[in-house]
Amino acid sequence: MVPVLFLMATTLTTNDTSNEDQTGEDTKSQSSHILPTVLVVLVLLVISILLAWYFLRLRNQRKEVVTTVDKKIPNGILEEQEQQTVVLLPRSPSASKTYFPIPVDCLEEETRIRSADDGKLFREEFNSLPSGYTQGTCQEANKDENREKNRYPNILPYDHSRVVLTQLDGNLCSDYINASYIHGYTDNNKFIAAQGPKQDTVADFWRMIWEQKTATIVMLTNLKERKEDKCYQYWPDQGCWTYGNVRVAVEDFTVLVDYTIRKFCIQYQASDGTKPSRLVTQLHFTSWPDFGVPFSPIGMLKFLKKVKTVNSSFAGPIVVHCSAGVGRTGTFIVIDGVIDMMHQEQKIDVFGFVSKIRDQRSQLVQTDIQYSFIYQALLEYYLYGDTELDVSSLEGHLHKLHNTHTPLDRVGLEEEFKKLTNMRIMKENMRMGNLPANMKKNRVLQIIPYDFNRVIMSMRRGQEFTDYINASFIDGYRQKDYFIATQGPLSHTVEDYWRMAWEWKCHSIVMLTELQEREQDKCFQYWPTEDSVTYGDYTVEMKGDTVCDTFSVRDLVLTYGPDKQTRLVRHFHFHGWPEIGIPAEGKGMIDIIASVQRQQQQSGNHPIIVHCSAGAGRTGTFIALSNILERVKAEGLLDVFQTVKSLRMQRPHMVQTVEQYDFCYRVVQDFVDIFSDYANFK
Repeated sequence: MVPVLFLMATTLTTNDTSNEDQTGEDTKSQSSHILPTVLVVLVLLVISILLAWYFLRLRNQRKEVVTTVDKKIPNGILEEQEQQTVVLLPRSPSASKTYFPIPVDCLEEETRIRSADDGKLFREEFNSLPSGYTQGTCQEANKDENREKNRYPNILPYDHSRVVLTQLDGNLCSDYINASYIHGYTDNNKFIAAQGPKQDTVADFWRMIWEQKTATIVMLTNLKERKEDKCYQYWPDQGCWTYGNVRVAVEDFTVLVDYTIRKFCIQYQASDGTKPSRLVTQLHFTSWPDFGVPFSPIGMLKFLKKVKTVNSSFAGPIVVHCSAGVGRTGTFIVIDGVIDMMHQEQKIDVFGFVSKIRDQRSQLVQTDIQYSFIYQALLEYYLYGDTELDVSSLEGHLHKLHNTHTPLDRVGLEEEFKKLTNMRIMKENMRMGNLPANMKKNRVLQIIPYDFNRVIMSMRRGQEFTDYINASFIDGYRQKDYFIATQGPLSHTVEDYWRMAWEWKCHSIVMLTELQEREQDKCFQYWPTEDSVTYGDYTVEMKGDTVCDTFSVRDLVLTYGPDKQTRLVRHFHFHGWPEIGIPAEGKGMIDIIASVQRQQQQSGNHPIIVHCSAGAGRTGTFIALSNILERVKAEGLLDVFQTVKSLRMQRPHMVQTVEQYDFCYRVVQDFVDIFSDYANFK
């Protein structure tokens, strides 16, 4: 390019010289001024072109580098971070700063301070952590024969803390697996932090389980997240399968709202015969979202307690894994260890604990969000403790709740309920319900669904805000979004109500109010007394009406006009629940809950619509009791406090009064008394 431009400049000079001979002295004078100007312009043009070429080449080189990294690390080093092309953890300028242990009675205040300004101090504290053991080497992990066994090329076990398998057939590298021993608070090598098995490392994973005498596996990732493979399914769905020398047979599994429990019988098939079988329990936490952390630490703490209960004191290390085996894995291990520290020393040292275990596996606890979640879980545990009860201790607990003699006794019923009413209502998360166009659709202005779990309907063409209804998805005992808690329809929201029932395939409706109470309208009658009634595109036809002891059952046929499709809906209407107060006895509530569950099993377990007038007090009590009794039947355990607390985090004012809260306990006691033979409901 430069020679061409130089030639152009030479040509222009030659032309000017030839003109000079023809035009005389005036032209010669003009030419002498033009020539330097042309040369300057040409030089500047050349420089501009060269600079543009240089920057274009530099940008392409950067693109190639990013592309190469993406190809090497499909999910990025920070598998739980949104910025997946970031390949290095952020470092703080004050990386040498030390954070001291916090006395437990200062934990609430310290957490509040760190959470201010969008968690700025949490980020600073997290960024001050050492990334790992500076003297640690990863020679075994980096051997050519072992590189393909690593899910992420930069998440590798240190040589000094890696789990060493027995060698197979003299193969020196067959002792390698991407897994590290991690200390607990007092127990050395209490855990093994591992990556999620790949398809070609599953046999090594089960060999590790066998050789380490592990009885409990904690899985903290789903197999796929954001359409990306996070972990290979290393167990059979049913029957048995052999992985290398280990035969794995499914014994049992239980699916719950936050986690699934699978029990396996494993046997090692050696050359000298099959070894005696062992039972291994896998607890798979399924409620960790694709980004960030669980919505609330309640489910994680419940899960952690289950892990502690299941794991035998004589067993080998608990194997904990997510995808890379550092982020969620480290978060779980730290919560476990610091809770033990809290009991032993009455203080917490998250910074010190993370620093210590990072000497055994680098980058445990990957993000500042996970780091702050650890504090949230510890604060939750400190403030509320373990409120779970065995049914055999319920009667004694009720006696304590109703017989508080001193002001300092914190187990009284009113004190327990007061902790719930002190929970902050997240008004900033009620944006949709508070829009002027939607305000008129709310029966009570204080009870509005949160944006994150509101029931969303299809938007009518050309009609803005028609996706809103005052209704919230609520988790059940086994299923997420198992209930829809809503208000009693208003005259102008009846069509929306039936549209919601149709779009979400609801087959069961539970009504807990009368149409009028104390001469006030509490709910618009949204079903026909006889024959049928039409609301917009939806026609509701009465097919049958049965009266039971404390509730009536209406069989309705819901028809969607444009398609002429129909659906059977069963309407359970509970009578005898006054607007103020509680039902006279609990048996009627036990009966209606049982009837609704039978209907659900027959109709496919789609969401159950539950409403009273505002969709909070009686509605919350019914849903709480449904979840509590389901757990009592399945596990013989109950936790009224945390059940109600979880509901209040999903919709404001659920279980509104201390009488309703007490009613939850009394109904469970009635249930236990009715089925006094424990085997009847276990």
